[in-house]
Amino acid sequence: MTWAPLWLSFEIAALATVLTVVVGTALAVLLDWKRLPGRDFLDALVSAPLVLPPTVLGYYLLVVLGNKGAIGRAWESVFGSTIVFNYPGAVIAAAVGSLPLVVRAVRVALEGIDPNLIFAARTLGARPVRVLFRVTLPLAAPGIVAGAMLGFARALGDYGATQMVAGSRLDGTSTASIYVMDQLLANNDDSVFAMSAAMTAFGVAMLYLANRLTRRNRRG
Repeated sequence: MTWAPLWLSFEIAALATVLTVVVGTALAVLLDWKRLPGRDFLDALVSAPLVLPPTVLGYYLLVVLGNKGAIGRAWESVFGSTIVFNYPGAVIAAAVGSLPLVVRAVRVALEGIDPNLIFAARTLGARPVRVLFRVTLPLAAPGIVAGAMLGFARALGDYGATQMVAGSRLDGTSTASIYVMDQLLANNDDSVFAMSAAMTAFGVAMLYLANRLTRRNRRG
């Protein structure tokens, strides 16, 4: 039994979480604007990874990020390496899969803010951007943290999309979810149980803390 796959998954999930919190919070603020043209379609597009099979999501990422796609070619010309079958591909795959959870958690937090507080800030002369960063986002902070926890837990356990975009190994080490499958196929039941138990314990802990934060935010 080796814990290297779990540490690799932690690293990937942490970077993916930073990415999803930034992008997810921006998308949640955008979707919270009720007069946004095409709001329902954008909402459905952002939520699509929740219902798409991991293999389909991985295929789309391969098309967009591969050397035949504009993003993949631009990345390779700048950094001299490909996104797919590398560390960046694993991070992006994990981020895309967990993004809807972050967006939904932040939107719930934004919808729970008393509109009178925002109106008062605007009445006092604060511009929309100042209201966003000084009033809205601080009040939504518990929801953003809860979303980050949910996103981290989801990114930690990603399997299908990560395997398709990043491959089965990164620098000789597989992610925890891929390691479980490899050990299962090799009939190493003890390793499968140990890694599964560790991931389950961490995932449940993240969900528990996220639920506590969300409940506290609603009471506030």
